[in-house]
Amino acid sequence: MMNSLMQSIGFAPLLPLWLLALLGVAGVLLCAWSLYNGARGALLRLVALASLLFWLAGPQHLRESWHSLPQTALMLVDQSPSMSIGQRAAIARQAADALAHMQVDGLNIRTITVRQNGHDGTRLFEALDQAAADIPPDQLAGAMMVTDGQVADVPANLPDRLRPRTATGEQTTLPLHVLLTAKAEETDRKLQILEAPPYAIAGQPAHLRVLAEDSGPGTHAGTPAELTLRVNGEEPVVMPVVTGTPQDISIPVARPGQMLISLSVSPLAGEVSQLNNQSITHIMGIRDRLRVLLISGTPNQGERVWRRLLKADPAVDLIHFTILRPPEKDDGTPLSDLALIAFPVKELFQDKINQFDLIILDGFENRSILPHSYLENIANFVRRGGGLLLTAGPEFVGPGSLQETPVGDVLPAHVPPETGMVERQFRPRLTAQGRQHPVTAALSGAPEANVPDSTTTVAGAWGPWYRALKPDSTHGEVLMSGPDAAPLLVLDRVDQGRVALLLSDQIWLWSRGEGGGGPQAELLRRISHWLMKEPELEEEQLAASITDNLLTVTRHSISTAATPPDVTVTAPSGTHTTLHLHAAPQDGSQTATLPANETGIWQITDGAHTAYAAPVQSDIREMTDLRATATKLAPMAQQSGGGVFWLGAAGHLAIPTIRMAESTTLHGADWLAFPQRGAHIVTGKSAEPLLPTWSMLLLSLAFLFAGWWREGQN
Repeated sequence: MMNSLMQSIGFAPLLPLWLLALLGVAGVLLCAWSLYNGARGALLRLVALASLLFWLAGPQHLRESWHSLPQTALMLVDQSPSMSIGQRAAIARQAADALAHMQVDGLNIRTITVRQNGHDGTRLFEALDQAAADIPPDQLAGAMMVTDGQVADVPANLPDRLRPRTATGEQTTLPLHVLLTAKAEETDRKLQILEAPPYAIAGQPAHLRVLAEDSGPGTHAGTPAELTLRVNGEEPVVMPVVTGTPQDISIPVARPGQMLISLSVSPLAGEVSQLNNQSITHIMGIRDRLRVLLISGTPNQGERVWRRLLKADPAVDLIHFTILRPPEKDDGTPLSDLALIAFPVKELFQDKINQFDLIILDGFENRSILPHSYLENIANFVRRGGGLLLTAGPEFVGPGSLQETPVGDVLPAHVPPETGMVERQFRPRLTAQGRQHPVTAALSGAPEANVPDSTTTVAGAWGPWYRALKPDSTHGEVLMSGPDAAPLLVLDRVDQGRVALLLSDQIWLWSRGEGGGGPQAELLRRISHWLMKEPELEEEQLAASITDNLLTVTRHSISTAATPPDVTVTAPSGTHTTLHLHAAPQDGSQTATLPANETGIWQITDGAHTAYAAPVQSDIREMTDLRATATKLAPMAQQSGGGVFWLGAAGHLAIPTIRMAESTTLHGADWLAFPQRGAHIVTGKSAEPLLPTWSMLLLSLAFLFAGWWREGQN
């Protein structure tokens, strides 16, 4: 801060300005009249009047003292993810430290470190605008950017912060100096996934479009390269590509579930990094349309529940038949007089049975409707991988019970005809296994064991049912219990297929709100999707994910084994690591973590199940182009009069010196400058008469006497 003195001339009139102006006009008119009449000495009298008026105007000698204010230069230091390439971050820190400690009279340097900003890339100009908002416009000297040049928010024109207006309203330009953390322009090859569907139909190919692109000095489109593709843990597939040209790829989707697809392109000689030579995308394999066959043995309250549930799912194709007129009710009415559709037995249970994913038998009693061979087809449908859901009521212990047919061979329970029916109020409850099984574990409002069945309404508990079957033998997984803790919902696997048996036909009461109702729609939806092998509902699951370079492995199991099995983790480089899982008894899961610093697909297996994981790029835009380049920021520096400096151009750290500008040139080969803005604060003012009063009076009288003397001359 400097002390300065500024001097100037001012006026403090002794008379009002209008009176001074009137006297001046009168004097000029008198002088003109005197000249017109040929009077001598008129001009001298006018000069005498002018000197008198000048004295009456109060001329003063003004003195103003002020202090110069220091200027502030902003230094924005890029520490975004792309600065982790090579030694960029270290170079930036060293350069910023050296620049911040340079002593320049009248200049302060304010350092702002810019790190990752969400998913929008490096935003140095946004940081510049925010930092400059705290600096008075007349004290801002300009800015420096220490970066690799990969800036996402470069404006089309110089920012307003670097084009402030002076106190007089004139617009000035402040310099932007760019200091790049490399030797010179770099080259890079990148791989981009232009199109990738989030979902694909199992059994059909998924189509991707990728682009390999070279950038930097000496690169051009049309260079041959190799693209390597790997799906989950399968063997890699190598195919030729040409840079600069989009490439379409078809990937078969073998089964439902998540697919991790890793793509990588061969490196470019001399490129700065291979981090962006690879990319990973996720595709979820889904079934095309889930084909469901629903057969209701008789019209009942529950079939409406089934129809609402299945018709509400746009991915389900439902075929529903209700048997209105069984064979024993033949009363001799001619078929031509019946407005009923004949039950297409052969078409459904022989010709097209394998086209269905799930068969639901709701209160179905055979009663000679299906021949023995068709019942065998249903059992074989399950064994070959189909799903069967059966809701059982009184018909299950009657003469036409399905448990006495070939279908009974795949059912997970047997109910004795004489003592199997129980008719009294009870509340469905989850078993210990049901509280861990994915089908029923998260169902809301499950009643506790101490809630009495006789209570009609219990807050937060499931509503009661009034009829159920009590089996004498079961196999599979019992998830819900009924009266006297008897099995109520049983799931089982049969060869490649699955079966679910609900030993009551009164789940529809929940949809009516009986006793508070229950999660009827959610339970039926989960049972149906488990039967159709939804991966998220599997009893034994192995899942993995990578977040912030940390691999998390989670194994869900309903097994009662005391010690969870270890898992083997295979890194993208092929390194194997054995990981011990820690049990969490409350939800039946086991977890473990492992640092994951390699990019690519990680494989995790427990011997029976395999999971895959890949790191998710937190800022794809930031890592798309990894070159150190001046192409983005050089136009901004040129507009502002600033310079571009390569910090490693001399083979070592070459930091320019900072100075205050002595001319309009603001940079040289090894120096950069900021202009003198002249910002100051006034500390005091003083005023003195320009001339003593006596001297002004003598001067006026001298001219007046001279005029009289001249007038007296002949």
